Amino acid sequence: MEFQVLSPGALTTVQDGGRNGYGYLGFNASGVMDARAYRIANALVGNFTDEAVLEMAMLGGKFQFTAPCVFAVTGADMGAALSGEKIQMYRTIRAEKGDILTFSAAKTGFYTYVAFAGGIDVEPVLGSRSTNLKCGIGGFHGRKLQKGDILSLRPTAVPMEKLPCVRIPAESYTGNSVTLRVVLGPQDDYFTKAGLETFLSAPYRVTADTDRMGCKLDGAKIEYKDKVDIISDGIVFGSIQVPPAGTPMVMLADRQTTGGYAKIATVVSIDLPQLVQRRPGDTVYFQAVSARQAEKLYRKEQRALDRLLIRYGRDLVR
Repeated sequence: MEFQVLSPGALTTVQDGGRNGYGYLGFNASGVMDARAYRIANALVGNFTDEAVLEMAMLGGKFQFTAPCVFAVTGADMGAALSGEKIQMYRTIRAEKGDILTFSAAKTGFYTYVAFAGGIDVEPVLGSRSTNLKCGIGGFHGRKLQKGDILSLRPTAVPMEKLPCVRIPAESYTGNSVTLRVVLGPQDDYFTKAGLETFLSAPYRVTADTDRMGCKLDGAKIEYKDKVDIISDGIVFGSIQVPPAGTPMVMLADRQTTGGYAKIATVVSIDLPQLVQRRPGDTVYFQAVSARQAEKLYRKEQRALDRLLIRYGRDLVR
């Protein structure tokens, strides 16, 4: 089974859960920006949770199926339509040979995901099918999709005719502001008391200079003691660096493996989808929680998501 790219959209790549475990070699993890939408999309089509999907940023593409296929769309609402008929998101959809799947600009949110039954058949690199654009590896020839590309699909774990047609309540990315919970540190001691108070109270605006590497924010300057330069150390998805200019930058999926600016805090993992789905001009606030609270929030979120997927879809783990 295959599908052809008729139009690639603004930035469409093949992604999965990420190339984890190779940071010591200098390879960043890459992978999907919105892990929750990714997991749900795969569950809806009966895939294992680590199968590759399409990730589209802000403006979606146009694709034609060369054989019957089962797929699901999650994440940002890009007005998905199948052969001219609007389709529901967060639902298992069946396409026939010749059907054309189209997307437009995102109405809400920023990243949209398309999972296909069986997953996208690209060769794993260092254990992952995710695209690393900077290194030019993984995904489809290590690059974003282009017009005319033809991608193959892997055999399905369950015969397509036996896949149930199910629907999960859609995520909401409405509103132009969000409060993100953070765990302070590991270099919060580089900042003054006033600087920490500013960070935890001031509104910050998402700038247009935001991409898969990092979310650059604009707003009140965060006061630091002497300097924010440190000996480079590791960076995780959600690390918040503060460069000398004093405004924060949240590191995302295509972040570098190490960084030389002090990290004032880290966004808790369950709030990352709401961050990456923000659009330029949206407002972000930060709220401090303890590491223990963050762990409890994560476990609660995972239990709720597990119950949701068991009720409405499938969530297979290798």
